Amino acid sequence: MRLSALQKYILKECLNVKDFKINRAKLGGFYDKRKKKPRKNLITKIIARSLERLINKELMIGYGIRTAHKWFIKEVKLADKGKIEAKKLLGEQVRLPFKRGKISN
Repeated sequence: MRLSALQKYILKECLNVKDFKINRAKLGGFYDKRKKKPRKNLITKIIARSLERLINKELMIGYGIRTAHKWFIKEVKLADKGKIEAKKLLGEQVRLPFKRGKISN
């Protein structure tokens, strides 16, 4: 599955939290590490769009408020499919090619 750098960051951050549930305000830390930052009002718009796309891919569950026209996402939680994808992002342990033989006593 193809994910942006921000989406990968969101999945990894949720994986590091105890109950896999994170507040949306904490996700702005992605842009603290960047040299070239977008404007403040664009950051919230970009994060909201990324969260909505992760929810559409069934990787996350969003918690928030629903109005007649729009969703306001307050918190997000990793879904089961998202946990699997986040663990893949961390990397897999390489299996060494040891030969298994009989152990004689």
